[in-house]
This record gives sequence, structure tokens and C-alpha cells, in this order.
Amino acid sequence: MQILLVTSRDTGRWVMPKGWTMDGHKPWAAAEIEALEEAGATGYISQEEIGVYRYPKIMDNGAIVPCRVRIYPMIVEKLKRDWKERKERKRQWFSPRSAAKKVDEEDLSKLLLTLAKKPKKQPVIQNLLRTA
Repeated sequence: MQILLVTSRDTGRWVMPKGWTMDGHKPWAAAEIEALEEAGATGYISQEEIGVYRYPKIMDNGAIVPCRVRIYPMIVEKLKRDWKERKERKRQWFSPRSAAKKVDEEDLSKLLLTLAKKPKKQPVIQNLLRTA
């Protein structure tokens, strides 16, 4: 598994593609739009979040807005060579452990480290019973 990070436009620190909620779009659909605009990534996005983290967003006027970010995993099918924010950001693939070291948000770092662990195998019948 690899994690695609992008640099922020203001400080150049490594972040996950993310954005504000969008009217008329489900949260996972908005995440898919942000992945395309910020990283040029297209693919298949889950409707189920894999985690949440919080961070203080510092606005242009200096105001601090507490933000709650829901993370939706995406299977990236293609990285476009030409995308909306390509002149403002860099993108790079990292292992979950490396990505956890690159991001500043402690909660996001912890979440990324959980992705580094191998998932436990479970019988298919257990998974079917839990979803029924």
C-alpha cells in the first residue's frame, strides 16, 4: 500500500488531498474531486471513511478554524500529467510509515501508521454476517 501526499500551497508541508464540504456532493464524492484537483488522481473511492483527524486551519486573515477531516480511501487508477493545481503543488507516493513521518498532524500520523500494519485475515462468512 502506498499513500499519495501533496504539498500545501502555502507552506509546502506534506498533506493529504482534502477540502471543504461541497453543496450537492456526498463527502466521498467531494474527496474524489479534491484528489483530482490537488493531486491529479483518478480512480475508485470508497463511500466508507477509514478514519478522522482534526487540525487547526489558519486562514489568510490569521483566523484559526478548527477542522475535522474524514478520510476516504481511493484506489488510484491514474495520475494525470496535467491537473488543476500542478503548478502549485508537488505530489509523491510514500509508504504508510514514511507518510506518517512526513505529515505534521499527530492524529493523521497515527492513522497512517495503522495502515502500515497487515490486516488480519477473516473468513468471508464472518464478514457477510457482520454486514447483514
